[in-house]
Amino acid sequence: MKDQVKYNRSAETPGLILSEAHFSEFSFAPHYHLDYHIALVTEGVQRQEFRGESLILTPGTIQLMPPGEVHDGAVATNQSYTLKTFRLSPDLLSRLAADVTGKDRFPTLSALVIEDPALARHLARMHESFVSGQDDSPLQHESRLLTLFENLFGRARILSPSSTSGTLSVSQLRRIRDYCEAQLAQKITLDELAKVIGLGRFQFLKFFKRTVGMTPHAWLLRMRLERACALLNRPDRCLTQVAQEIGFYDQSHFNRAFRQAFGVAPSQY
Repeated sequence: MKDQVKYNRSAETPGLILSEAHFSEFSFAPHYHLDYHIALVTEGVQRQEFRGESLILTPGTIQLMPPGEVHDGAVATNQSYTLKTFRLSPDLLSRLAADVTGKDRFPTLSALVIEDPALARHLARMHESFVSGQDDSPLQHESRLLTLFENLFGRARILSPSSTSGTLSVSQLRRIRDYCEAQLAQKITLDELAKVIGLGRFQFLKFFKRTVGMTPHAWLLRMRLERACALLNRPDRCLTQVAQEIGFYDQSHFNRAFRQAFGVAPSQY
């Protein structure tokens, strides 16, 4: 396979750039970045010179590389390697840190290599879903990114998440439900839902899942699909109209979600 690199800028999250590269000949000269890199080797082996040491990064190795750190990168053997990266701008990094910790100031960062197979698999799946557009709503994308950030930086002991030991009250859940029902045809974000009851995004995400037993995205998706069932009983509604009325602007996403929930396509309901 020839050397290749693909970049993908996240429309849902400004400041997030995803890349996937396969190298067999290309080598990175000593360089540094202005953004924060989370890198994962998924195949092969990469050799890296960093601070006078030679690092060998094998499949499943996660590397956290802060801005300004000089390093290089090359194939460790005569074979090749595949690398997936998340690149976070300083502004995005600060926002995520504030969400998770409840503090405005981000701690001093240092480079770190993490060996955690389960976390590496989770990171790879997250990268794939972001690149492929499987996250078909801002709510799902934001929730996954916050969860990833918490897991990764918590594992690295860089951040201490803020206390999330509470739950939502009956009145708070009612306000969330009323808001979602009124905005069902629109794109609903995690930030919007959190603001409805005056919480931060990370705190809301944790409280909601603990209280309801589902993520906000899964709960909202079910509300939309239940509403679809009611609308499909009306002869004056075509499938395209139903999809748009419940917030699906991609017919294939609607068909796939409906089939996963009820076992049949909307046209067969």
